[in-house]
Amino acid sequence: MSEYSSMLSDLSEIITAEDLEMLKSACKEDIPEDQSTGITCSNDWFSYLEKNHKLAQDNLSYIEHIFEISRRPDLLTRVIEYRTTVLKISEDYEMDTKLTRIPSAKKYKDIIRQPSEDEIIKLAPPPKKV
Repeated sequence: MSEYSSMLSDLSEIITAEDLEMLKSACKEDIPEDQSTGITCSNDWFSYLEKNHKLAQDNLSYIEHIFEISRRPDLLTRVIEYRTTVLKISEDYEMDTKLTRIPSAKKYKDIIRQPSEDEIIKLAPPPKKV
């Protein structure tokens, strides 16, 4: 079993029927209602996304987005872990490639990135009351 298949299998074990309904709802613009009713388990959902070019071994951004807006950091963390360890794609690289695909966004690259520890202003603790 490939690491990609293993990741999807792990995700499938975690996703409950209730979770699946929430995930399908989060991507209702991309899954027509008549096809959504045929998706009864997470494996069906992953298969549908793959067939419609929303998910692939090297294209995880769609499910990352769906997990993020569905407030499922546990699922998102597993996908990001796969992306960074197996595919060796870091968050910075991902941001760079997304921004370079959008010419007008290049100027915002420095604004969007997270500050380093050295760039964060440290505030002194409040004075103690006497």
